[in-house]
Amino acid sequence: MSSLISGRTASDIAASVRRLVDSGTLVAGDMLPSVRELAGQLGVNRNTVVAAYRQLVQAGVAVTRGRGGTSIAQPAVTAQEGFASNTVLRDLGSGNPDPRVLPDVASALASISATPVLYGQAVVDPELAQWATRWLAADQPREFGLQVTSGAVDAVERLLAQALTQGDAVALEDPCFLTSVHTVRLAGYRTVPVPVDDEGMTVDGLRAALAAGVRAVVCTPRAHNPTGAALTAARAAQLREALAEHPYVLVIEDDHFSLLSSSTYHTVIGPAHRRWALVRSVSKFLGPDLRLALVAADPETAARLSARLTPGTMWVSHLLQRLTRELLTDPAAREQIARAREHYMRRNASFVAVLARRNIAARAVDGLNVWVDVNADARSAAEQLMRRGWLARTGNEFALSGDGPSARHLRLTVHDLDETATQNLADDLAAAIAALPRLTGAHA
Repeated sequence: MSSLISGRTASDIAASVRRLVDSGTLVAGDMLPSVRELAGQLGVNRNTVVAAYRQLVQAGVAVTRGRGGTSIAQPAVTAQEGFASNTVLRDLGSGNPDPRVLPDVASALASISATPVLYGQAVVDPELAQWATRWLAADQPREFGLQVTSGAVDAVERLLAQALTQGDAVALEDPCFLTSVHTVRLAGYRTVPVPVDDEGMTVDGLRAALAAGVRAVVCTPRAHNPTGAALTAARAAQLREALAEHPYVLVIEDDHFSLLSSSTYHTVIGPAHRRWALVRSVSKFLGPDLRLALVAADPETAARLSARLTPGTMWVSHLLQRLTRELLTDPAAREQIARAREHYMRRNASFVAVLARRNIAARAVDGLNVWVDVNADARSAAEQLMRRGWLARTGNEFALSGDGPSARHLRLTVHDLDETATQNLADDLAAAIAALPRLTGAHA
């Protein structure tokens, strides 16, 4: 095998192995040569091979088992948001908004202009830009550039791509939004987990990530998915202080819940921070099929993002932009968004109270979901619920690091359940938990 691998530098050796994987010459489970063997074959220092293997492991191409050697990794399987396919179970894991409380898009469609937009014209609809600039400037009163992307995931992916190269480290919340994990890993960046508690991203976790050399930080200021946590003013100030020593680390705030949030927006982006972006998508309050997000960023980051959204190829449809602007400026649509905010707050809080009467701890500070502490192995609890007709998301799916607190939690989307279904689910969850051994010691 060593005869197939070439290169004199760590990057060249790693690239050679990746070509062999791409061509199918190396497949999952195949062992790579030992460091000593490959170094001798290539005539390089052993540290060069060690560095090459480290690059492969960081990129998810290989796995190392100490004295067991290094082998080609199995393709990573990352859970995705949305409804589960091919199931007869009641799906509690979709993370979807309730379609009954979304604004009426059909009536707005009849009001928007159908004036054609041609190659070379402005990427951002001027009227949407005016409204969005006022909205974003109220929370980020500083100079920024405005861009429109095809949703928050598209924004985060492009923002990271304009600043990072493969192998760079990105700080992500732990537990983390599923699509953020997928985006970072697919691009070949290294994930550095930052724990989340009741007040959001932890200060010690962020400081450790910055000390580890992360080039970017992705933070959810409120309605954290999956826990529902929101940054407090005090926590946000502490995070800004930690970031002040690293002004060129790209900080991306994914404020995905914005108009639906019951929590105040507190930013981690300090006034002197040089590389930053605030992303606000419309999918939670206007509908997931409206693939649009507004991005405010420092002028240099905005210019680089703009280069990836050139007028000739990648702009977001002006019909979508006009529809978004029509809905966001329509009093009836804004009233519907306000009613939706109350709906999610009321339904989630009601479910938390129902669980409390059964001595089950749960949290729904903000967002679409309820974070339930089963004080047991979450996968086992989910299996028990499946036998009772329910499909739940386990906290393990959102975890970046081992069997931490996420492994004892379920994330449930319950805001569309009626009263009977709510009571039945609570009873079934209590029965499922009762059938499992309690966690003790460090895991409790």
